[in-house]
Amino acid sequence: MRRLVTPGMLARHVLAVALIGGFLGLGWWQVSRASAGNTLSWAYAIEWPVFAAFVAVIWFREIRDALRAERAPARAERADPVQIKPVTRSPVRVARRPVTAGNGPPDAELDAYNDYLAWLNANPGARASDYPARRGGRG
Repeated sequence: MRRLVTPGMLARHVLAVALIGGFLGLGWWQVSRASAGNTLSWAYAIEWPVFAAFVAVIWFREIRDALRAERAPARAERADPVQIKPVTRSPVRVARRPVTAGNGPPDAELDAYNDYLAWLNANPGARASDYPARRGGRG
């Protein structure tokens, strides 16, 4: 419980209470505006309490985390005194073989595509339809 009364947590408690109260007040104000005939205010009358609920959830999580952190050292003292070393792994080394031409049968379609890419690289402003060797549907 000591962690809930530190200066930082006290500031969070004050901020959370102020925000929740403010958001609920704004929601009530929107209900009064909506009942006076402003139909858009019905949406805001729902939205402000949702904001208040969001702040309440975050506040609850902050309190829960502070209480868990307070109990953690007590559990660590009761834990097994054997320390587990972290596993360090070496990188996997893979042999690289250079790719050379002639490793397989010639592929006419791959060669045509590589020629097309080389032409596009040489002509950066060109469109695909400008490719001179374009035949039919594919280039």
